[in-house]
Amino acid sequence: MVTFREMKVQEIVEDGSLSTEQKIEELRGIESEVRGLQRAASESPMNPNDGWDGDLRQVRKALDSLGAKEPKKGAATL
Repeated sequence: MVTFREMKVQEIVEDGSLSTEQKIEELRGIESEVRGLQRAASESPMNPNDGWDGDLRQVRKALDSLGAKEPKKGAATL
């Protein structure tokens, strides 16, 4: 089953009107949102198999395909 975020990621990647930088910026926004949801899930009694891993994987694959470098991770990141 394809999630809304996965469809949105695909839409951004295929959007010919956006520059690569714009696509990366939009994908980073989705990535940040999904990471926030992962943190919330890890800090609450939510189902640990919440599906955020799949969404995050799709965003990372799209960013990689656009040549985006993975941001540096600090102590407070997942």
